[in-house]
Amino acid sequence: MGFQVTLEEKQRAFAELKDIKTLLASRGWFPGTSGNLSVRVGEFTKEHFAFAVTASGKDKSVHTPSDYLLVDQDGKPIEATSLRPSAETLIHCEIYKATGAGAIFHVHTVFNNVISEFYAERGSVPIDGVELIKAFNIWDEEAQIDIPIVPNYADIPRIAELVERSIMPRIPGILIRKHGICAWGANAFEAKRHLEAFEFLFEYAYRLALLKK
Repeated sequence: MGFQVTLEEKQRAFAELKDIKTLLASRGWFPGTSGNLSVRVGEFTKEHFAFAVTASGKDKSVHTPSDYLLVDQDGKPIEATSLRPSAETLIHCEIYKATGAGAIFHVHTVFNNVISEFYAERGSVPIDGVELIKAFNIWDEEAQIDIPIVPNYADIPRIAELVERSIMPRIPGILIRKHGICAWGANAFEAKRHLEAFEFLFEYAYRLALLKK
């Protein structure tokens, strides 16, 4: 396969996913069985890598021995398992290949869904001068950013292709219209920071739009 994942690496990745899943579930960011989380493990090249990802159809507010599995750069399980990776795993694959990220978190919230629809025709969410932009290591005074939005389709490979083409260098996330945010970082800590910043900015943009009406 071009890579190996040790038992220690696997256990560490699963533990990281459990911790972040517990926190985000407590915030109600996984309604139903929605959302997915992944952490890259082992060596990385764009052609060969592996990551731990949440299994499909699981209630993320509870913990079981079958919550996660290991997949390769194409989203295929690398160990014998009856589990299926989350539906959006192919999106994770494309983000890893394009960015070399260490972790990707995808959640569905009311604010990220509403703001994605509000700015759908524009194709991005504009954020102007908000302090929390600094969470993305953007330190310009009164910085202005645009968070990209891509259409939502039932065909996940079609979304994955759009996501890969829409990634912006300084913005570690992409909104899928009326679906959710994919945020990433060099590791789980950074991905969590980025995700929290996005969610704050989405709520800010929504409330600001209401005030301007």
